[in-house]
Amino acid sequence: MQKSPALRRAVRLGLALGGAAVLAACGSRTALTPPEGASLPPAPSGAQERPGADALLRRDALAAPERSVELRRRSEERADDPFDLPPE
Repeated sequence: MQKSPALRRAVRLGLALGGAAVLAACGSRTALTPPEGASLPPAPSGAQERPGADALLRRDALAAPERSVELRRRSEERADDPFDLPPE
């Protein structure tokens, strides 16, 4: 059985796009630097030195808090809430 030219083109296009996606995903990781002609933001008030790119990208605990409670695995009855009052 002979494959149609349209099917062959679609297969080739799919392989080409897949190869391009694989090549795009394997980029090198280098240290971050500001673009030419630009500089990092000034040092915060009271700081002795200006933070580097890695320090500026690091999130503090308030920006990304860790989960401190266990997620519920199944439905449970809610406890009575004394502040859940009907509207007046």
